[in-house]
Amino acid sequence: MTETRTPLTKTQFWGLVALSLAVFLIANDFTAFSVAIPAMEKEFNSDITTAQWVINGYTLVFGVLIISGGRLADMFGRRRIFFIGTAIFVFFSLLGGLAVDMWMLLISRALMGIGGAMMWPAILGMIYGLMPEDRSGLAGGLIMTVCGASNAIGPMLGGILTDLASWRWIFFINIPIAILACLVCWKVIADDSPDKIDEKIDYAGVTTLSISLFGLLVALDLAVDFGFKSPWIVSLFAVFLIFLGLFIIVERNAGKNALIPEDVATNNKFFAAGMATLLLSVVFFAALLYIPQFLTKVRGYSAAFSGIGLLPMMAVFGIVSYISGSLYEKLGAKVIVSAGTICMCIGMFMLSHMTANTTYPVLIPGLMILGAGVGLFYSTITTAAITVVDPSRSSLAGAILYMYQIAGGALGLGMNTTIVAMAPDLPTGIDRAFTVNAYLALAGFVVCVLFVTGKDVKVDYEEEGIL
Repeated sequence: MTETRTPLTKTQFWGLVALSLAVFLIANDFTAFSVAIPAMEKEFNSDITTAQWVINGYTLVFGVLIISGGRLADMFGRRRIFFIGTAIFVFFSLLGGLAVDMWMLLISRALMGIGGAMMWPAILGMIYGLMPEDRSGLAGGLIMTVCGASNAIGPMLGGILTDLASWRWIFFINIPIAILACLVCWKVIADDSPDKIDEKIDYAGVTTLSISLFGLLVALDLAVDFGFKSPWIVSLFAVFLIFLGLFIIVERNAGKNALIPEDVATNNKFFAAGMATLLLSVVFFAALLYIPQFLTKVRGYSAAFSGIGLLPMMAVFGIVSYISGSLYEKLGAKVIVSAGTICMCIGMFMLSHMTANTTYPVLIPGLMILGAGVGLFYSTITTAAITVVDPSRSSLAGAILYMYQIAGGALGLGMNTTIVAMAPDLPTGIDRAFTVNAYLALAGFVVCVLFVTGKDVKVDYEEEGIL
């Protein structure tokens, strides 16, 4: 069957360029700070359990609020919410770069997550809105390729800026990129604000879920100092469970305004994709944080080289993400995500055998296998999750899946930091943490094999007359 594709107009091309810059901005910010944490610790005389909240706080706020960001974009227009979110992101990037102590840094970084949570679903909506219907696959491929490239560049860029100037420039560089993206979007993307607003924001759902996740993460963080049997830690875990229960009750009573609508919340296939994403995100984020930590603190490498040290993983991730789009149509979701989780499991086991004498070349095979797994898994699980819900929920499904990813990363950072901090030394702690992560990847493999599916993309397109 011959495939015909609608050519892109000049407006669509420049719109995609601008939105690709915005994707780079968001994706880069998740990885660029991992190599700068030691410099932040040193400047503010802090420790890893506090400094890791530079990543954890941002990812938590981003993950919790991204669904609300998606709702706001649907209600008030994607372009408008993108501009507002970008303004918030830039303002707190400036404050973060000017931070005078660790608390100012952490608060600014966390509040950047509000802007990011508004920007990301708006970006997704605008990208898919720009593309002709028969080229929606290009939109997905573009997003994952730019994400992979940004994730790869992030640690290198963060390390170079930290060594040559200061970690503060990781914040400052956001400003010109964001301004350029906004200017082009203002010029080429039409205003899509609706004439009438029928839906309401589920504030109760956002609040209860936020408190629940914060309770869990703070408990994991403080358990290092107080122990899991401490009344404070037990109380925080109780807060987590209580507000999680309240969130479920609130959602049942919220009807069409629920943070996670019933038709999505009761979709078992979508839930399985979310749980697999949650488990595997622990693995990915742990590698992003602790490989640079090992290279910097144990092997004595510079921040720049520590960032470059992640290149084998991130480069393979970007390349495999691009390839996996075509593999999806040939092999289906289950085969690809299962292969991805196995690669992540093997990669983590290989990386877990670290000692103080482990040299960087020894890490490269494990990093490459882990990167291949990440590339196979994330691009495919996104397509699988979106295709098992109603097409009218596709943007929402993408936002919810990303929430699973970010929440999993935040939970993983808290868990891994606890394991590492309780070990006698850093190499031993990383060994133990990465071993736990490998078993989590194995659990994710079981979930993928048993429950993850995706619609046959080729069949669905033929039925709709796209092919």
